[in-house]
Amino acid sequence: MRRLAITLAAALGAVGGVMVTTAQAAPTAGHREQPPYPYASCLAAAKQHGESPSYAVWHCDQLVKKGWVLPPRS
Repeated sequence: MRRLAITLAAALGAVGGVMVTTAQAAPTAGHREQPPYPYASCLAAAKQHGESPSYAVWHCDQLVKKGWVLPPRS
C-alpha cells in the first residue's frame, strides 16, 4: 500500500509539473491550474515515469475516482 501511495504522489507531482509548465507558457494565465487535470496529461506523466500502458490506465482511473483527473472523453 505504501508503494502505491508513493507512486500516486510521484504521478501527481509529474502531472502538476506538466500543468505548471503549461500555465507558465500562457501569458494570460495568472495562476497555476488546479485539479482535476486532463486524463491525457495523467497518461503522459505515467509514461514519463516508466509505467506500463495497462498500469498507467489503471493508475489514472484511480485518480479519476479520487477527483484528481477528469474522466477520458469517449
